[in-house]
This record gives sequence, structure tokens and C-alpha cells, in this order.
Amino acid sequence: MKAAVIVKQGALENLVYRDWPDPVAGENEALVRVRGCGLNHLDIFVRRGMPGFPVPVPFISGGDIAGEIAGLGANVEDWKVGDRVALHPVTHEGMMGEEVLGGMAEYVRVPVDNLIRIPDNVDFVTAAAVPIAYGTAIRMLFEIGNIKPADTILILGASGGVGIACVQLAKMTGATVIAAAGSADKCEKLRQLGADHTINYSEQDFSKETWRLSGKKGVDVVVNYTGGDTWVPSLRCLKPRGKLLTCGATAGYETSNDMRFIWVRELQVLGSNGYSKKNIATALDYVSTGKVTPVIGGRMPLSEAREAERLIEDRNFFGKIVLEP
Repeated sequence: MKAAVIVKQGALENLVYRDWPDPVAGENEALVRVRGCGLNHLDIFVRRGMPGFPVPVPFISGGDIAGEIAGLGANVEDWKVGDRVALHPVTHEGMMGEEVLGGMAEYVRVPVDNLIRIPDNVDFVTAAAVPIAYGTAIRMLFEIGNIKPADTILILGASGGVGIACVQLAKMTGATVIAAAGSADKCEKLRQLGADHTINYSEQDFSKETWRLSGKKGVDVVVNYTGGDTWVPSLRCLKPRGKLLTCGATAGYETSNDMRFIWVRELQVLGSNGYSKKNIATALDYVSTGKVTPVIGGRMPLSEAREAERLIEDRNFFGKIVLEP
């Protein structure tokens, strides 16, 4: 089969489209023909190399996978060749695309416990845009953040996969959404998705603008998975007993802090890590019933994986980029 292979960790030129041995389904496993693999910042981190987390190379990343069953190992029931499936990427062996081989390939091996049926009215590319982004957002907003219809929510990095999922899910709940992104074009697209207010943080101080939009009261919730120098300004945005939700740090793990905001306003800083198979199945149901609609920022052949990752690194995209082997 063909695959986009990380031959060594580092720069983009280390991601090479080449031949790779076909995987074989073992006992209680399925062989899935990949029809769509959505990209995430995690794929960039895996290819670059994460401190303290070396990946054995050569390696195949990609955790957002949709396709059809091409083969089944022994002792598999309830599934058949041809079934359309999305994958829960966290397996008993580790995270697909991070610890075990992922979906930036024509085929992938997966335990049958990680298979999720794709609704008939959801295509492969759309399904590949769902698992990590919408699963992450559902867990963070609902299970960890317990957001309410009356909440006002600021979402940073709102033009990416998780950000768009948060915008749509928060609006589905009835919340008021302030969406922040890095260009006027992205802000306009977020308004079209239902954001009540937008902030172009390439031109505006998002913290001051959020304070103004909230009538100088602060917002109930800030979603910040960017980190870096956005951390303290996010604390400033919150009203007393407000919640800062985080599920990552795409702009940097190291942050400064200002404890005064946390104790004086009695703020809650809540981390959310990952998602469950149920979260992903719920997200696919929301897509099937029209409650949310994943935004596909680009469809590219697997052979152009290097260019796709460049777009993500340059933040020159809106929504999800999906590779099609």
C-alpha cells in the first residue's frame, strides 16, 4: 500500500509518500480501507517530535479515520466486509497516529472494539472530520465544562477543527458565542456558522474586546487550547466563578500566570483530555440529524500530505483538511 511516512522526526521534508507493507488484521481486529483521514495539530507535533515523547520511525500518523471494512480477523462478530466505519483512535495498544500506526495510508489495522458505524447519510470525508474535533469538544464543553444555554462563551482558535466544533455545539446548546480568529475572512466565516460576535485578534486585543462585548462583566466560559501568551488574557476575560477550559496548547505549552485573577474571581481552570467512543458516536449522530455540520477546509489526495501539513503549520486553512488515499 501507499502511505505518508515520517522517515525521521523534524521538518516537512521528512514526511514522504511511499510504499509500506500492507497491515494484516489479527484476532478481534478489522482491516479498514481508509477513505478519509482528517488532519490535526497532533500530526504536526508527531512529525516534528514532542519533548519527552519520541516516536519510533519510520511511522504513520493520522488519528481521524473513516473508511470501509476490507477484511476481518478471527473471532469477529457483528461486522462484515464493506461496512462503513469511523474509528475511535484510542486503542488498547495506544493512540492511533501517535503511539500505533495511523490512518495516513491506504489501509489501517484496528481492534473491532474501536469501530463506529457511520450513518447512511454521512459521507466518508465528513465522517473523517468528526472523531477527534467533535469528540474533544463534546467532552470538554458538556462533560467537563457543563455549559448552559445562558452562558456567554469565548472560543479562541475558533477557525480550526476543535474551534468550529465548539462554536457549533455551543450554539446548538443555546449559548452566546464570541469566536476569535486571526483574519477578517475567518471571522466572517465564523459569523456565517452562527457566532454571535467575532474578534480578529490580528487587529484587536481579544481580552479587551471580550470585556467590552460582555458589558465589562466578563464571560462565563473561555475555551483556550492555544496556550502561550493567550493564557493570562483569557483569565482577564472571565466573570467571577467563570471557567477556563483547555484541551491542548497549539501555540505553546509554557505560559505565564496571574494567580490574582484565579483567587479573587474564584475562577475554575479545567483541563479536558481526549474523548470516548460514546462521544464520537454522539457527534456522528449530531451530524446525521443536522445539528452540526463539519466544515471541510480542504480535500487533498494522500500524495499531497506534505502540502496539507504545511497549510496547517501556516494556519492557512479554515475547518478540517481531509486526506483521501
